[in-house]
Amino acid sequence: MTQGRVAIVTGAARGIGAATAARLAADGFAVAVLDLDEAACKATVDGIESAGGRALAVGADVADETAVAAAVERVAADVGAPTVLVNNAGVTRDNLLFKMTTDDWDTVMNVHLRGSFLMTRAVQKHMVDAKYGRIVNLSSTSALGNRGQSNYSTAKAGLQGFTKTLAIELGKFGITANCIAPGFIVSDMTRATAERIGEDWDTYVAARAAQIPVARAGQVEDIAHTVSFLVSEGAGFVSGQVIYVAGGPKA
Repeated sequence: MTQGRVAIVTGAARGIGAATAARLAADGFAVAVLDLDEAACKATVDGIESAGGRALAVGADVADETAVAAAVERVAADVGAPTVLVNNAGVTRDNLLFKMTTDDWDTVMNVHLRGSFLMTRAVQKHMVDAKYGRIVNLSSTSALGNRGQSNYSTAKAGLQGFTKTLAIELGKFGITANCIAPGFIVSDMTRATAERIGEDWDTYVAARAAQIPVARAGQVEDIAHTVSFLVSEGAGFVSGQVIYVAGGPKA
């Protein structure tokens, strides 16, 4: 039944977003690959199309209200009305509180919280019209608190409350809203963290994996697989949940 459905994945030029877009395309969705730089989406789109899927590259700043409205309208016109939304776009501006600038705080809040709000508000009307929808927001284990990430932790915790409220408001329209909180995932973002704190990447990964019960680092495909379940037809009775995909118990 995913055939003919349209999904939007934000922050889909690389990392978790790109893996999620590829997975949803393989599941039969037409996928709008959205990122700040439309040209950066080319590799994700090319990969999907070469595998026989349908994809559209869309450039938009998720924190810009006008840009979001235009992007969602373009997706609806070019590919079809979106009924699946994965709010994955994210940035980090890590620092200890006394060193954190107002811009560091605002940038993270704008992308994660304002961006997810604007995207969801723009897409939900298509879901309501279809009487069907799946919303997945990307949180993080950092929502539980993480040194040097007061901005990021706050934003990721906020997304959990946002998700639960969406589930309450939109459930009667056949729309579910769920949240995935990844643990340590091998990605450009975590590689940047290792660089910031001056650790060798391989050493950093090994140290993090040693603390995880399943004894390995997470891969972007681990998150994409969980998204695939949550947006499936069969997950219609799962809503308002925060799933920690972290190789062991959290929260």
